[in-house]
Amino acid sequence: MEGFTAAKEIAGAVTLVADGDNVLHHEATGFADVGEGRAMAVDSIFWIASMTKPVTAVAVMMMQDEGKLAVDDPVSKYLPEFRGDKAGITIKQCLNHTSGLSEVTNEETEDVTTLEELVPVFISKPLLFPPASKWQYSQTGINTAARVVEVVSGKKFPEFLQERLFDPLGMMDTTFYPTEKQLARLARAYVRSNEGTLEKSGITFLGGKSLVDRGRYPRANGGLFSTAADYARFAQMVLRDGEFGGRRYLRVETVRAMKAVQTDQLATGFTPGNAWGLGWCISREPQGVTAALSPGSFGHGGLFGTQAWIDPVKKKIYLLLIQRANFSNQGGADGSEIRRGFQNAAAR
Repeated sequence: MEGFTAAKEIAGAVTLVADGDNVLHHEATGFADVGEGRAMAVDSIFWIASMTKPVTAVAVMMMQDEGKLAVDDPVSKYLPEFRGDKAGITIKQCLNHTSGLSEVTNEETEDVTTLEELVPVFISKPLLFPPASKWQYSQTGINTAARVVEVVSGKKFPEFLQERLFDPLGMMDTTFYPTEKQLARLARAYVRSNEGTLEKSGITFLGGKSLVDRGRYPRANGGLFSTAADYARFAQMVLRDGEFGGRRYLRVETVRAMKAVQTDQLATGFTPGNAWGLGWCISREPQGVTAALSPGSFGHGGLFGTQAWIDPVKKKIYLLLIQRANFSNQGGADGSEIRRGFQNAAAR
């Protein structure tokens, strides 16, 4: 990480390696804010972007464990707006990116404040392809699954996550809406210029709104902010097949279903050798940037380079938190040399 920082590939990083019981490595490198000279700290807060998606999937599976839904159910059972050619889309298809739902733009959702208000924005758009016929990364599908959780639980999605996951797991810095106090620990995002310098970058979904503005709808697809220690607790719970700190969050068989291939032989993911489970990317055939992982490892990356991977063979968790916006290589942030370097070093 010091090498990547010195080369101005990133401003700084927080890295963490854990097993199911203990944190084995937790270190900060470089700067959280270059201009201010503020050093990165192990409790720096990051926009984890699409690392939010597995959290959303766990919420869905908690509701399945309670008998309030089944992932094979059509979404229309819970959201009557799903009609016509969308009536047969299942919750599972929303979680494994095979729903065919169209995306929305920031402009289209500028005035949207809830997941309930979001549904009419995309439901009027045509399907991109027949459900289950192909894999295409879908923000809308994940947000749909979160809206189903709201309907069956009777709680707003942020409230559900706080009560059922964040508070019990001790994830005190994980939120859609950071406080002013938490913002003092925020790692600033950067882009790397063609000249090899780091320049400040904004967070893409804010649309000019403040990070503390609760008028933003809770983006279940990628809106969470978190720390390495917080996300490690979540990952440890999953690595331990749904149990952590003497409390069971998911059934053992539920976790196994989440990390099992749910996309058959469809080509998936941003790097070779992947498949998709329920909310998780699965490294079916590790290679290239994923070579340090065991077959069957599962995890998720984020737009600004964050990565969280669980190796069920080595019983290890690898967490990389950085904030760089523009990875132009094949595979984007998932294919970055920073990820490769970190995972290779951590696995060694």
